[in-house]
Parts: sequence; structure tokens; C-alpha cells
Amino acid sequence: MEKRIAVLPGDGIGKEVVKGAIEVLQAVGERFGHQFHFEYGKIGGEAIDTVGTPLPDETVELCKQSDAVLLGAVGGPKWESQPVHLRPERGLLKIRKELNLYANLRPTTYFQSLADSSPLRKEVIENVDMLMVRELTGGLYFGKPSERIQQNGRDAVVDTLFYQRNEMERVIKLAFELAKSRTGKVTSVDKANVLESSRMWREVAEEIAKDYPEVELEHMLVDNAAMQLVRKPTQFDVIVTENLFGDILSDEASVLTGSLGMLPSASLSEAGPYLYEPIHGSAPDIEGRNLANPLATILSAAMMLRLSFNMNEEAEAIEQAVSQVLEAGYRTGDIMAFGKHQVSTTEMVEQVKATLLDNEAILNIMGAYA
Repeated sequence: MEKRIAVLPGDGIGKEVVKGAIEVLQAVGERFGHQFHFEYGKIGGEAIDTVGTPLPDETVELCKQSDAVLLGAVGGPKWESQPVHLRPERGLLKIRKELNLYANLRPTTYFQSLADSSPLRKEVIENVDMLMVRELTGGLYFGKPSERIQQNGRDAVVDTLFYQRNEMERVIKLAFELAKSRTGKVTSVDKANVLESSRMWREVAEEIAKDYPEVELEHMLVDNAAMQLVRKPTQFDVIVTENLFGDILSDEASVLTGSLGMLPSASLSEAGPYLYEPIHGSAPDIEGRNLANPLATILSAAMMLRLSFNMNEEAEAIEQAVSQVLEAGYRTGDIMAFGKHQVSTTEMVEQVKATLLDNEAILNIMGAYA
């Protein structure tokens, strides 16, 4: 099978972790007889520096003509003083709009081998297996007006939270569909005691729930959800929420695995290519030092194989390889714990590739760490 993948490395460590994921996909192609064709585009700070915009039209067209999109990370202090329209993050928001990526899926899975890397006790995080479904194209991030203003001669600011009912309906329905193949529970997170948008969100969830009698629906206020994520995360199966809440809660959920460097994500559209990326940022402080954890990006590539290409066996092979490498004790610095073996970005990638290909010779190269 042949597939065309648009690659947007972006800024900071994005280039390093994307390179690792591509190498793993090439190993998958070698093992299972697939051909993946990678074509590169610019986004974020790199695009600003080279072509003067955070998302060139050429990148948008490349993505639309591809079977899937693999993104690294964008942003960094270098561009913080830029006008808002020339911030790297504007490229990220625009690509979501251009590709109509309405839902972001962020799984959080317990790795027994990483229990020591989490700040939470093992008995709290053991057997965590949740899926965060975040609405991606509405809410505060896209509402207008969003600007600084003068009011009564004083500086003021306004941000607008805007949602259309159909934007809520499609993402909440997706959450119910996903829950059907899991344990059958949806937790809808809102702030219905304060926000009108959340009251509509809750109404829509109740309406959709009528079409899914086999799925349990519970409502939870976002402040309580934040507490429950660290108090009793095993109570959750599928969590669905609006854009801002999902951004914050999914980052909080990363502590369950011990690091942002372990969490993949997939952004889905109603028609057109899906986009896959790690949830971490560009980490400019370690850029170019071969220290970044590539596993979130590698696991994002596994999600690509499963969701975009229907390559379930291949996706599972990557996930098993990651688990085996972690169980063998290999760690990048962000998930390092006492008694384990710290490796570089490239060494971690080599371990995953070697496990995928069952290449004993390559595995033995790392003997010094065993």
C-alpha cells in the first residue's frame, strides 16, 4: 500500500521528533510491505522566518492533497514579540480551520514501566485508560472580537467565546461513537453553572445521549474534572469538552504518564486528511541537543496508521515496540527514574526501530545501557 504524508516539522524539537517518527514509519513499511511518501511543508516560526507568514498557502495545499499530516511543534521565545498575526501559533490555529479539524483525540494510557515517572502514586494511576475528545475549531481561540480596547479612557481587553450548535453536536456525537467501542461511558465537561455556552453544551449532550442508550453520560464541571483527574483518574473513559477546557485538561492528564513527551494526539475532520502531532511544545531550551522524547510523536504515527490508513496491525506493532523498549528500561531525560538507562532521542528511536524489525544486532549496540 502507498500513502502520501505531509510532514510539517515546525520549530524547536519538532524537527528531531518528527525525524524519529518518520524513521519508525519507514521501518513499518519495511516490515509490512508499505510505501510511505513524505513531502515537507513549513509552519510556525520557521515559516515566518523564511516566507513571512506562519502558514503559507503552499503548506495548506500540500496538506489537502495528502492522505495524512504529521506535525512536530510550533513556537518559541524568538517570536514572542511579533504581532499577533505573525505568531507561530496562528499557523497552528489556521491549519485547523483550513482542514476543518474539528475534534482532537488525546489518549492517556498507563504504562506500568513508567509508574515511577509520575508524581502520583502507582495505586492512583494504575490501569488508567482514557480518551480526551476536545472540540478544536470554536470557542475562545477563534471568537471575534479578540483585542485590546479602550473603555472609559482605560486599557481593557475582550475575548469572545463563540460556538454554533452544530459544532457542539458533531464533537459530542463523535465522543459517543468512540465510547461504544470502549467501556461505554462519556463524561461531558463544562461550566454550566456560569457560562451560557456550557448550558447549551449540556443540552446538546443530553439530546445526543438519547440516541445512545448503551452509553452512560455524566456531566462534570471543569473545576471538579481537574481535581478528579489527579484524585481518581480511573473513573474516566471518554471525556468530551470544549476547546479551552480540553487544552488545559489534556495537559494536566499528561502527569498520569509522567511526561508530555508520552502523549500523542489525532485531529479529525469530517472530510479530508487528519492531522497527527504530539501534545508537547517546541521545547526550545533543548533544541538540537538530542534530548527530546520522540515517543509521543512515534505514538502519533501509530494513531495515523490506525485512524487514517486502517493499518491496525501495524499500529499495534509500534505501540508494542514502545512498550517493550520502556519495559527494557530505556528512558529519555523527561521520564528518567532511578535505576533506569538514559538515552538520547536518536538512541530511543533506534531501539523502537530495532524492536519493530526484531533486529538483534541493532539491539545489542545498546548493550552498554543494559
